[in-house]
Amino acid sequence: MAFRDSWIEKRVNDVNRSQMHYARKGIVTEEMRYVAATERLEPEFIREEVAKGRLVICANVNHRDLRPMGIGISVCCKINANLGNSAVGSDIASEVEKVKLAVRFGADTVMDLSTGKDLEATREAIIRATAVPVGTVPIYEALGMVNGKAEALTPELMFEVIEAQAKQGVDFMTIHAGVLLEHLPLIEKRVTGVVSRGGAILARWCKVHQQQNFLYTQYDRLLEICKKYDVTISLGDGMRPGCLADASDEAQFAELDALGALTLRAWEQEVQVMVEGPGHV
Repeated sequence: MAFRDSWIEKRVNDVNRSQMHYARKGIVTEEMRYVAATERLEPEFIREEVAKGRLVICANVNHRDLRPMGIGISVCCKINANLGNSAVGSDIASEVEKVKLAVRFGADTVMDLSTGKDLEATREAIIRATAVPVGTVPIYEALGMVNGKAEALTPELMFEVIEAQAKQGVDFMTIHAGVLLEHLPLIEKRVTGVVSRGGAILARWCKVHQQQNFLYTQYDRLLEICKKYDVTISLGDGMRPGCLADASDEAQFAELDALGALTLRAWEQEVQVMVEGPGHV
């Protein structure tokens, strides 16, 4: 029996299974109680912070052996470890070993940024091998499915990948929904351009098609998936600067403005959100 089985079964028929949804209904979930005990805080305080959006508990309903982790201003600072295979090398056993070593030496969360072979099997092994929250950047897998050609991406493929990863048990996903078509002219004077891989992929798609970012126009579609599996959105900083000369420029702040609006839209649907930026934090 998995650690969270009995907790999750009680909510199996709920349409929205996000921690924010329950927090706003005044319900202190077992996940909130676990975080409260870990952080040495009162459960009701944790519920209030989740309800306000000041704290997220990355806890996909299909990551049943997860030990819930609170991330926010009112709890201890958390450390994330990035890992993953590449086209050059590594295998599933090696990736699982990386995760175990990361957690052993203090990582609170891990992100599987694999871009090589056997992505689904690698991710499955990582999720089942660890009790800490696991994150991904779904557009990496989607790009691999179109042979690295950003302009060949489609909304249907992107959301197929997002749903598949959510169903698998991914706890949080970096989504670059704030990279907008109107931001592209703002990066022309930059020294280092767009240094975010996800941001560059979507900037390329917008430029080639002269259309708005589909993760922005179809954001409600993303929110429906997140409600179903309780996936926390990490809004990616696709326009973050790559050097001091580009820091705090119009492109960076334009994206942050968009991310603020997207955060409010997520909260309206009671979906948990954290913003990856400014910077890469």
